[in-house]
Amino acid sequence: MNPIISIAGLSKTYASGFQALKSINLEIGAGEIFALLGPNGAGKTTLISIVCGIVNPSAGRVTVDGHDILDDYRAARSRIGLVPQELHTDAFETVFATVTFSRGLWNKPKNPAVVEKVLKDLSLWDQKDSKIMTLSGGMKRRVMIAKALAHEPQVLFLDEPTAGVDVELRQDMWQVVRGLRAAGVTIILTTHYIEEAEQMADRVGVINKGELILVEEKTVLMRKLGKKQLKIQLQKKLDAVPPEFADRLALSSDGMELVYAYDTRAERPGITALLEGLIKQGIRFKDVNTTQTSLEEIFVDLVRRQ
Repeated sequence: MNPIISIAGLSKTYASGFQALKSINLEIGAGEIFALLGPNGAGKTTLISIVCGIVNPSAGRVTVDGHDILDDYRAARSRIGLVPQELHTDAFETVFATVTFSRGLWNKPKNPAVVEKVLKDLSLWDQKDSKIMTLSGGMKRRVMIAKALAHEPQVLFLDEPTAGVDVELRQDMWQVVRGLRAAGVTIILTTHYIEEAEQMADRVGVINKGELILVEEKTVLMRKLGKKQLKIQLQKKLDAVPPEFADRLALSSDGMELVYAYDTRAERPGITALLEGLIKQGIRFKDVNTTQTSLEEIFVDLVRRQ
């Protein structure tokens, strides 16, 4: 992996004595989508704020595309676009003007074609002459993303980017994220919609109480920590699980379904023998299907364990 962001021994302790981050070590590869998950107060926003130059670290080193965020902060910061969780827009400006202004803040020459492309990609072109104050919350969120992309950054931080956005707009925005990744932009996102991280991310990091407790490729994480359930729908109601299967099977409250949970890492989960044993007991099935533990369930379990 060719890292575009390198974080080594990063810590942050505020004047109150609260330690928000504890020796974070992390590398994020160029062109990947990295999802940072954690409960409220875990340190996600502090970590993002340090990398983006908004908050100073207490210890450690961070580089962006090889540029130290403290020693070479202008070069490092110019490579980053940030979409914060809170909406900050110029209410009386037009969409086109505020995005153009954001580009100019980075000493980029005027380029209406770039602004036009960004607005069209975010389905904002029809609103280019509208004042920000007239837009819906979802459209204002899109304007925030457009402003972050105006100077053509290599890295884009999305802090809860779809908060308050309806389902249709959310799908459109994730399509934009896929397009940015295809163009080589590195995406780091925090989200409460963990199903989006499950759908979009290449790798997942879990942070809790200021510590990065896990970083793993999403598919590997779900294979290592996930479990599967075999659900057996019955033709006739059962009053109880047969005694010889009581340690492996659970019966639904209506008596019409048996559930078998097994580890995905097990080489031989024994499903065939289990089904054959049930048939010998005279139990007949209507349907059999499996479900995989979701990323959200894995995340909740990790945080609880810590």
